[in-house]
Amino acid sequence: MKKAGIFILVIGLILTIFTAITFFTREKVVDIGSLKITANKPHHLSWSPLIGIAVMGVGGVVFFMSPKK
Repeated sequence: MKKAGIFILVIGLILTIFTAITFFTREKVVDIGSLKITANKPHHLSWSPLIGIAVMGVGGVVFFMSPKK
């Protein structure tokens, strides 16, 4: 259970540091017979750093509340 807590803490840290992701999709612009033209369209996915802090808090609770061996 401690490994899961550490994993959740790391995910929360990554979410706090990197607050946005940009990815591209291809869209067909023209499709006439053998002529095909595509364009890359950017998409932005962003979130608040508070979400990462909350995930780190959950990871800390899981880490510290796991049974000791």
